Amino acid sequence: MIFEYHAKFNKRTGDMQFWTHENHEIELHSPDMIESRMNYIHENPVRAGIVEKAEDYLYSSARNYSGISALIEVD
Repeated sequence: MIFEYHAKFNKRTGDMQFWTHENHEIELHSPDMIESRMNYIHENPVRAGIVEKAEDYLYSSARNYSGISALIEVD
């Protein structure tokens, strides 16, 4: 199992590791960069095969930007 594999390389975990411990900061220095990163995040459930469209994922703010009712309001 993949969770067991990654736990082997990290002393801070037990038998399994679910979250990654790597950070890749990106400075959001312009509105275009912010929009690009938001689109990337919104597309994660699509790339994972969970949904066909980003706005179909219940926990995504992509719903707000598509005018669909969402769990959390975004201003």
